[in-house]
Amino acid sequence: MKESPLNGNHLVQYRVEKGVAILELSDPPANTYTYEMNKELDSAILEARMDEAVHVIVIRGAGEKFFSAGANIGMLTEVTPAFKYYFCLHANETMLRLEQTPKLVIAALNGHCVGGGLEIALAADIRIAREGAGKIGLPEVSLGVLPGTGGTQRLSRLVGKSKSIELMVEGRLMTFEEAQQLGIVNYVWPDSGEQKWWDRVMEYARSFTPPNKASKAVGGIKRAVQTGWEIPIESALAVERELQQQLFQSEDSKEGLDAYREKRKPDFKGR
Repeated sequence: MKESPLNGNHLVQYRVEKGVAILELSDPPANTYTYEMNKELDSAILEARMDEAVHVIVIRGAGEKFFSAGANIGMLTEVTPAFKYYFCLHANETMLRLEQTPKLVIAALNGHCVGGGLEIALAADIRIAREGAGKIGLPEVSLGVLPGTGGTQRLSRLVGKSKSIELMVEGRLMTFEEAQQLGIVNYVWPDSGEQKWWDRVMEYARSFTPPNKASKAVGGIKRAVQTGWEIPIESALAVERELQQQLFQSEDSKEGLDAYREKRKPDFKGR
């Protein structure tokens, strides 16, 4: 396991295990985030992005009860409207950085995932929840505001306009199973104990690292979809072609084609 200097920042714990960077939101009891936490999260995302030994990023909450309950309400009641605006702007920038990093991002929902916590999870590529571990939703309307760090945009892109409006104006919380039926959560895995569930998450994450998968291809697929989703089809196809050309020049592409021709399992290197 590789430790990082970021570990000194207690609001976001950072470590690397066998090609997987783990970013743990750590502000008990509910792992609510402040500007200080978001700065640490931003730094951790950049650390994982720039580390060539990292192929997959997993985000989780500390403890067993919360992934994150969102923004710290106490903080929001004390700061100025201008601070709140720049706080939301920075959160938007941080989530975009996570979304555009060409490495697979998995949100491990080990507990309640509500408000801004769900907005963080929505910026991930895949969301895996622990069965019966909590609720999920965007209840900001009950505070007289809207989901202001990406929720209105990312949820609507996942479930459609009408359904997302329904969920946000009602502000109701769902089970992880309900969220899976709507396509918000990819997997809900049985709670056979937090450690066993976490081990399964990490096993899944490592399935996208070398030698199991060509991680550059995984990152290219993620980047093509995330970038292409927001631009006209002609431009999106150009992005796809450029990413494909980069992959054609990679060592893993040659290994994959050679292994197919030789009828053997490929041994990918992440290069």
